[in-house]
Amino acid sequence: MSAALATAITLPDEAATMALAGAVAARLRPGDAILLDGPLGAGKSALARAILRALTADPALDVPSPSYTLAQTYDTPIGPVTHFDLWRLDGPDALDELGWDEAREGIVIVEWPDRLADLTPQDALRIAITITGATARRADITGWTDRPGISP
Repeated sequence: MSAALATAITLPDEAATMALAGAVAARLRPGDAILLDGPLGAGKSALARAILRALTADPALDVPSPSYTLAQTYDTPIGPVTHFDLWRLDGPDALDELGWDEAREGIVIVEWPDRLADLTPQDALRIAITITGATARRADITGWTDRPGISP
């Protein structure tokens, strides 16, 4: 087994974010979890949207932030992908009602993963986004011990 992926990628603009999303989407498998961390406005929803659009090969796919619905599921060629926004949750107790266990059979993309607590998948790909400029971001990526590094 190889060492855990650990890399930092500079994202100067939306095109770089889309390239990162494509690189992540190309490596996804059923059962995967992507955990997106960062402050409000960092681009977590934009990255999730870009991953879903890459998976479906539909650059116009409507992917609203699930801030109010908390979870939104999409059919993709590799199976269902559920996008969770846990900002409004106090903790993991409500995840049962949101279908967490069923969603884990497919792929999950989770914004605000700190709300998962003990339900945090240990084998997840973690992407921490930091705001570095007006449109620039840095993505610190860790996880996925069984796959080659991600570089858009």
